[in-house]
Amino acid sequence: MALTKFRIDEQPHAMDGLRLLAQEGTREVEAFVSRKVMDVWAESIEHSGGRQSLFRKQYSALGKRNFAALERIVSAKYQRGTAFNRQHPFVEVLFSDIAESGETLNLSELVREPLPPAFHRRA
Repeated sequence: MALTKFRIDEQPHAMDGLRLLAQEGTREVEAFVSRKVMDVWAESIEHSGGRQSLFRKQYSALGKRNFAALERIVSAKYQRGTAFNRQHPFVEVLFSDIAESGETLNLSELVREPLPPAFHRRA
């Protein structure tokens, strides 16, 4: 059965990443893309070498901007079942899942905010 009714969970949660919810019939399915995975995905396109991690507002905006791609990635991993997804029906999206999918992240509206002085390395 296919996943339907995808949405990004915008409620407060303690997970450090993007939480997506979907339905398989009457069962709710949770998917998660960690901040680190979003960082690597963004860096693979930016090629900036800056290694600046995304903040919650940034990775949430990227998730919304790339919702259709994330929906396809989660659906594909979910359909592979427990053999490829140990925590089935929970879907943890890894960077390898993204790379294998061939999906491209749209960074057109990503705004990198300057880091506060306390975050800059001292020589």
